[in-house]
Amino acid sequence: MTRRSLLSLGASVGAGLVLRRPSLAFQSGPAIVQADLEAKAGWIPLAGRQAYRYSYNNQVPGPLIEARPGDTIRIRFTNSLPEETNLHFHGLHVWPTGNADNSFVMVAPGEQFQYDLPLAANHPGGTFWIHPHMHGAVARQVWRGLAAPVIIRAELDAIPEVKAAAEVVLVLQDVTLGADGVPLEPGFMQQMAGREGNVITASGSVNPTIPIQKDGWVRLRMGMGMMGGMGATAGSSNSASSTIATFAYSGQANHVVPLPQKLVSVEPFPAPSRVRSFTLGQSMGQGMMGSGIGFGINGRTFDPSRVDTRVRLGDVEDWEFVNPMMMDHPMHIHTNAFQIIQPDGSAERAWRDVVLVRAGDRVRVRTAFQDFTGKLMYHCHILDHEDLGMMGVLEISDEA
Repeated sequence: MTRRSLLSLGASVGAGLVLRRPSLAFQSGPAIVQADLEAKAGWIPLAGRQAYRYSYNNQVPGPLIEARPGDTIRIRFTNSLPEETNLHFHGLHVWPTGNADNSFVMVAPGEQFQYDLPLAANHPGGTFWIHPHMHGAVARQVWRGLAAPVIIRAELDAIPEVKAAAEVVLVLQDVTLGADGVPLEPGFMQQMAGREGNVITASGSVNPTIPIQKDGWVRLRMGMGMMGGMGATAGSSNSASSTIATFAYSGQANHVVPLPQKLVSVEPFPAPSRVRSFTLGQSMGQGMMGSGIGFGINGRTFDPSRVDTRVRLGDVEDWEFVNPMMMDHPMHIHTNAFQIIQPDGSAERAWRDVVLVRAGDRVRVRTAFQDFTGKLMYHCHILDHEDLGMMGVLEISDEA
C-alpha cells in the first residue's frame, strides 16, 4: 500500500496495530462503555529514536474504543497538555452540544471534562475516530500525535462472511521531526498545500508487517490521522510515493470463505426541500497567527460567535461545494452523514462524512438534519485549511 493511494481512499472513508478475529457474541442489551483518556506531552519511541509527541494515554495513536448501537460512550478526559484542547468524535451521529460532541468546549491545562455520548439504537456501524478540534491549533495538535480510533459494531459485523475475516485497524499518521526529535511546524506555503511529514506511521509503526493467511480474507479498517497532501496544486507532477504497510503471508486458510452476497442496505434520502451553495476560497480576514489572509467559505473566515447557516430539524437539503481554487478540499460536516449526488442526479448508496472536492470542480451532497439540534461545524479537513478559516457554523433548530 502506498501513501498516495491511501490518501485518495481516505477522502472517501474517515492503539498499536490491531489484528484479530472479532468476537461473534453480542451483549443482550445496551452498555456504558467507559474510558479514561489523558492528553499529555512527552517522549515516545518513533522510528528508532525518541520523539516529542502529544498522546492519549502515552500512546500514539490512542487506545481503541469499541461500542454498539444503543450503548453510551463515557469518557473522562484529562488535559495534561501545556495548552487548551478538546475532543471531537469524527463521524459519530450524537448530540453536538453539552457534554457530547461539542467542538465549542475548551478544556484548560490541568482540567478534566466528562464526555457522554449516547448512541441511538439505529446508529450505523463503522470506523470513526477521535481528534482535537481547538480552532487555530487543530493541525498542530493532530500533527503531534493526537488521534484515536473508534469502532461501532452493528449490522455489518453480524454478516457471517464478515465475521469470519481477520480484522486489521490502521491509524495513518505522519510527522516531520527536527534533529532534536521535536516536530517541525511547516511554513505557510506548506500549510496551504497540506502538510506532509517525512515519517509516516501505520498505528504507530513505520511500515509494519501485517500477517495474512494465504487464500484468506482481511477486513481492513483505516482512520486517517491528518488528510494532508490533498491541497496540492492542480496538475502537480509530484508523484513521490512511499510504502505505508506490508502484507505478508503467514499460514494457509483452512477453506476459502466466499465474499458476502449482500451488505447493509442504505436507503436514499427523499428529494431535498432546499439547495445551498458553498464556495471555497481564500478571503481577507483574521487568518492563522494574525495574518490578514485566510481560507474561507462564501467569502468569510470562521468566527465561532457567528452562525453561517441555519437549518430546520428534519429537513433534507442538498449542499453543493464549489471549488474554484487550484487545490483540493475534503469537506466534512459534523453530526449528520450524507450521500453524494451522482452526475445523473441519483444518490450514492453509501454514508459519508467527508467528500473530496477537486480543484476547479463542484460536488453536491444530500443530508437530513435528524435527531439533534444545536450548533456544529462544517469545514475543510485539511486541518491547516480549517485553522486558516475554512470552516462555518451550522445551527439546527426545531423552529419553522
